[in-house]
Amino acid sequence: MGIPRTLNLQKLLEKKSFFLFGPRSTGKSTLIKEQLSGSAQLIDLLDGQTFLRLSSDPSLLEEMAARSIRDHKIIAIDEIQKIPTLLDQVHRMIENNHARFLLTGSSARKLRAGAANLLAGRAWEAQLMPLTFSEINDFDLDRYLRFGGLPQVWLSHDQEEELSAYVHTYLQEEIQAEGLVRKIPQFARFLKVAALTNAKLMNYNEIASDTGIPASTIREYYSILSDTLVGFLVEPWQGSKKRKAIQTAKFYFFDTGVTHALSGTKILERNSNLWGESFEHFIGMELRAFISYQRIKTKLQFWRSVNGQEVDFVVDEILAVEVRATQKVTKSDLKGLKGLAEENKFKHLICVSNDKFDREIDGIQILNWQTFLNRLWSGEYFK
Repeated sequence: MGIPRTLNLQKLLEKKSFFLFGPRSTGKSTLIKEQLSGSAQLIDLLDGQTFLRLSSDPSLLEEMAARSIRDHKIIAIDEIQKIPTLLDQVHRMIENNHARFLLTGSSARKLRAGAANLLAGRAWEAQLMPLTFSEINDFDLDRYLRFGGLPQVWLSHDQEEELSAYVHTYLQEEIQAEGLVRKIPQFARFLKVAALTNAKLMNYNEIASDTGIPASTIREYYSILSDTLVGFLVEPWQGSKKRKAIQTAKFYFFDTGVTHALSGTKILERNSNLWGESFEHFIGMELRAFISYQRIKTKLQFWRSVNGQEVDFVVDEILAVEVRATQKVTKSDLKGLKGLAEENKFKHLICVSNDKFDREIDGIQILNWQTFLNRLWSGEYFK
């Protein structure tokens, strides 16, 4: 049973070749088969025979793709980071044969580490992320916060087992097999602490103290998480004129379920602080996915002043979003947004919560999370 995805590969590839990056199991291969069947040739580098042929002689790529070039078909190479030297051939075929490629991968680290040819703008980048609110029928918030949106997990009858297997696969295949770290037990210990501090201000020294791992190594480990796409930085917004902003970033894992699997969470209580943190995480994931899929050239950020006023997410000067788990928003929940409102820069100031009563107070919209996400995915805020 497939789930229709928001990202439209046909439209994406109309004029340009693309790198399609995304963490393992977000559905890149499935998306290619569902959306490009009949219009693309798939070269799967996870296939042993294909890998051996092309790794020993990358020039065979042109021979393998000759018919697709002649018929103006897209050439999709799955897991391109397995053979970075293929990118030289891809570059030449784009230039000489006007070929169009879709190059998928779960890590840009190996490409950069090997000084791979990243095609100098001849291929743009897109990302595939976990399932979003707009893609899931009969969306269940509690289920999503606990188990996340990886397609294989969402559709599983044993979601906890699937998540456990995912974490094991990530450590064994992405980290150990690629030789990204030398000490897997140490890295696994770091992963748990990183998951427990998800969405918090990054503090390398504090995590080093908690894990017994040097701060310089902690910094490198976070870089590995970003490069293998299992996490992302949210930088602080520095556009405030009235209040000095902090300069420390936050780190979020790419999926709520994976975060819980890494931290060892078994039960997510509705009224717990952890549920509220997961709710904030979920809204951040939705904003990030929307920005990426709609090709909006900006980054997800947050705002926090040195005196502690904070707004969870800001997008350019269009959206400022505070996330509250409460079922009844009061004026005290709006302090951060009111402080940001004094900057007179943001078009929409929104408090997203579980409150069922949508309303406005002092220019701040108080919206139930479903109302907000329906408006977001309809494009209402970016018209």
